[in-house]
Amino acid sequence: MPKDGHFNTRTGWLRAAILGANDGLVSTASLLVGMISAGAGHGGVLLAGLAGLTAGAFSMAAGEYVSVSAQADSEAADLARERQALRDDPDYELEELAEGLQSRGVSPGLARQVAHEMTEHDALDAHAREELGFTETSASDPLQAAWTSAVSFAIGGGLPVLAVLGAPDGAGIASVAAMSLAALMLLGAVGAWLGGAPIRAAVLRVLFWGTFAMAVTAGVGRVLGVAIV
Repeated sequence: MPKDGHFNTRTGWLRAAILGANDGLVSTASLLVGMISAGAGHGGVLLAGLAGLTAGAFSMAAGEYVSVSAQADSEAADLARERQALRDDPDYELEELAEGLQSRGVSPGLARQVAHEMTEHDALDAHAREELGFTETSASDPLQAAWTSAVSFAIGGGLPVLAVLGAPDGAGIASVAAMSLAALMLLGAVGAWLGGAPIRAAVLRVLFWGTFAMAVTAGVGRVLGVAIV
């Protein structure tokens, strides 16, 4: 547990790591199960798994970087507007800050005093926190999100591929499903523990959606019956 008893400092990298690992597990396992159900040979299944693993890791990195960069750009634009507002009309901004404190239960006189002291200390930081809801822990970091997602996707996606490599003849689907569902349960438990959330609900959630995804993909592969050499 963190020294201060709170887990919100982990939310940035934890969200990206859990998303990447979960996506790697579910998408790669579902792809492999679908290929096996369609009648693909062992070599074709492995090739599809490795291709999906590689493409997925880079896709996750690019997607996270672009989306988090867009969020960071939006936050920077909000801060720029707030900085300009503080220069143009500081009295109005002071009153706005005091009203915000009052709305949270602070008495009018004390709210104005606190708003004045916060403005004297760091006006932009005060408005970023109280008006925009920005803090250090919520700040966007595109590079952190990108590499965390890519690495976690590769680790998660690598497990079903290993299951195929070690699967006996005719047991590919069972091996991939067993490996993937066990890993998903572990992932749900670890993610909940790191975030200080209930473990049982997290495990059941990832287990349900992982099973559902593999079952649907297996059904699609069996219906289409496409054999890939």
